[in-house]
Amino acid sequence: MVRASGPWLHCTDGRRIFDGSSGLICVNVGQGSRKVLSRIERQFFRSSFGGAAVVRPHVQVELMDRLCRAVGRPRDSVALVTCGTLGVEVAVGLARNIARVRGGKQRGDILTSSLSYHGNSALTLALAGNHARRPRPEDALGLGPAFPAPYPPAHDHAERACDASCADEVATAIDSRGPENVAAVLLEPINGTTGGAYVPPDGYLRRVSEICRERGVLVIHDEVLTGLWRTGTPLASNHWDGAEPDLCILSKGLGAGYTSVGAVLVSPEVAPLLRHDDADPLPAMGTMAAHPLQAAACLGVLDELESMDPGAVRARGERLGSLLRPLTGLTAVRDVRGIGHLYGVELAPGLLWPLMKEAEKRGVFFYPFTGAGEPRSEGLVVAPPLNSTDEDISYLTAVLRDTVSALHRDG
Repeated sequence: MVRASGPWLHCTDGRRIFDGSSGLICVNVGQGSRKVLSRIERQFFRSSFGGAAVVRPHVQVELMDRLCRAVGRPRDSVALVTCGTLGVEVAVGLARNIARVRGGKQRGDILTSSLSYHGNSALTLALAGNHARRPRPEDALGLGPAFPAPYPPAHDHAERACDASCADEVATAIDSRGPENVAAVLLEPINGTTGGAYVPPDGYLRRVSEICRERGVLVIHDEVLTGLWRTGTPLASNHWDGAEPDLCILSKGLGAGYTSVGAVLVSPEVAPLLRHDDADPLPAMGTMAAHPLQAAACLGVLDELESMDPGAVRARGERLGSLLRPLTGLTAVRDVRGIGHLYGVELAPGLLWPLMKEAEKRGVFFYPFTGAGEPRSEGLVVAPPLNSTDEDISYLTAVLRDTVSALHRDG
């Protein structure tokens, strides 16, 4: 690739390729945004650095306020960090602080599911259930996922599909550790690239919140991938009533590929406890956290997102799903699942890499996923930029359909 414009990647051989997975599911508003450029240029001549430990750059405060209003949590407190992984790490630290002040916790255990990904640090890899990236047992810090995700085959019911009662596994996990030892449950409200866009059963997230509330345990939602309209709503949790978390982590959709950024949102019910006399020192945000140029780029991304018609974005997401689901009629495709502009197309074993290569030849880039089961499921993440046109969606799905059909005939 030598340059990019909107959702299109331009290559050295003169070809252009449609970005069917928004880069690494982060380029939510395409590349080359004039709104983002304008914000960065304006800020560049005002200030290019302001360490959050000693000053509060005005643009940082503007971003925090605007972000909270954009996702419907206007009274939240915010910690800005430099990436999604650090956002998870900081959220863990904040949750432990809150839990100890509020409930006198003996330990600060963080419980995750068997089909999850929460970042690329030693701690987050050890906590989560990404089978491909989990460290060796001897390197896992004694940590690991605590309960099955409510999706097959991570939580397989021979006689029925997963439903809201699968949340009882979360209760079992907390009770086996002892609620006095558990600070928080950390969830992806909609599964990302570990399983390939699994959507939880209706009522599941609400029941998890109820279980945690009953036991004095916080709920953290990792919306690094799903936040900021990726699934058709500002936050993925907005799809269900009663699913609001205590802490929420955003990243990919906020920076949109223009800057590395993370944000931890903390609800007004628990944020004051972070300033309590008994609280531990807050976790470090990092030298480059709340960087003025970073904040300016994010404001430009919000400008782009808020210039879009939400109804049109939802309609394009629904159309994307309607064009992808018929692929299940081909033997090469085992399943199509997802919502909004986030879908997983699960393939028969051995087809992933040949299909990706052939799709690229035909003009579309996709990102792979490897998930659960044995052998591990595998497939494509289909996640075009949110401002893709109807013609872009038609092109993407036609190339994918033709590619799958060609491999099906060859097979």
